[in-house]
Amino acid sequence: MHLVLVSHPPDSAAELARGLVEEGLAACVNIMPGSRSIYRWEDKTCEAEEVILTIKTASEPIEDLIETIARRHPHECPEVIVIPVTTGLDRYMQWVEKMSGKEETL
Repeated sequence: MHLVLVSHPPDSAAELARGLVEEGLAACVNIMPGSRSIYRWEDKTCEAEEVILTIKTASEPIEDLIETIARRHPHECPEVIVIPVTTGLDRYMQWVEKMSGKEETL
């Protein structure tokens, strides 16, 4: 199982999240509002209101998930950080694997 963090503009975050879940690339996506990003881009300091997507996914579709996010994200270089989850509630981790892995859904 993996946890994937993505910063995203608020206006289209739900559309991306829903697509990832409906396509079986993610078991669940939390959209956490109220993030303010300050970053350097093209020799300028930028500031933007964003949301953070916390995506729970199986190990198997991780490359497809990253490619899909990069393709659909409005930024040229989106933040996509993958964190392996090594332990957790077994039932939950099995559910994530089943909902977003290669197995049939529940």
